[in-house]
Amino acid sequence: MQTLAAGVSYFDLNFQNRPRVIATAVLHGVTGVAIVDPGPSSTLPTLRRMLEQAGMSMTDVTTVLLTHIHLDHAGATGTLVAANPTLRVYVHESGAPHLVDPGKLVASASRLWGDDMERLWGEVMPVPVSAITTLRGGSDGDHPDRGERIVAGGREIEVASTPGHASHHVSYFSAETGIAFVGDTAGVSLRPQGYVLPPTPPPDIDVEAWCASLTRIAAWRPQTLFLTHFGPAAPCDPHLDECRQHLELVAGLARTSLDREGSDEDRQAWFLAELVRELRRWMGEEEVRAYEAAGRFDLHWRGLARYWRKRGG
Repeated sequence: MQTLAAGVSYFDLNFQNRPRVIATAVLHGVTGVAIVDPGPSSTLPTLRRMLEQAGMSMTDVTTVLLTHIHLDHAGATGTLVAANPTLRVYVHESGAPHLVDPGKLVASASRLWGDDMERLWGEVMPVPVSAITTLRGGSDGDHPDRGERIVAGGREIEVASTPGHASHHVSYFSAETGIAFVGDTAGVSLRPQGYVLPPTPPPDIDVEAWCASLTRIAAWRPQTLFLTHFGPAAPCDPHLDECRQHLELVAGLARTSLDREGSDEDRQAWFLAELVRELRRWMGEEEVRAYEAAGRFDLHWRGLARYWRKRGG
């Protein structure tokens, strides 16, 4: 367990026996424990063990805050609720139906991951409607000058809709601690002040919306960004600027690839070579492999190619 602030910690879920790939944040107070993005079911033994080592148990967990429903962030949610039906799950309103009936989500993931589904993600159980509180991430109807707010882990948390990586992505901000829990919106950075790579898998990458989401996160003026891949990042403004620059870079590579002669396999191969060349400018081969463990590079191309083709580009 690593401490972020008083009552706020995070765990390394040691995904596929790799350190620093998936992190889960834990907010703990006298009213209970809230987990931000519990990860996939395949890492639940690690989560349970980490909680126990920190003097907590799964029965202490009262709340799950999901930034979005991708399996590396939310796959364990149904299993957690089955074991503890009193859990309250917060998720964007457009992501909620896929928690209640994960059939389409699992089918889509199965097309991408094939025989590796069980090994990577484990079981994906449905979440009862009664356990879910939906979020919009917009302004508070009673206070239009401020965002939607909830209470979790003994803290008031502001919620913002932050699409771009996923249309149903939200981020959470604790003004008391200065920490913004941003899921994938602020990219992947596997070591402190490391390279910031935006993950761009299909199906609903939106570069313009993503840039607007980075602006919205910056408006909170957070002291720390908490990334699911991986952990705390600061200072925040340079990190968010780098995420924006690298989003434009990879989007540009994908667009250039689509102008090339040949098949989509050829275009994807060119994109992958250019992306790996870029990463090797900043890191060694082992770290490049770690970035791909956090998000397959071929899926980066597929998401961006789909984005440009939807735009007619």
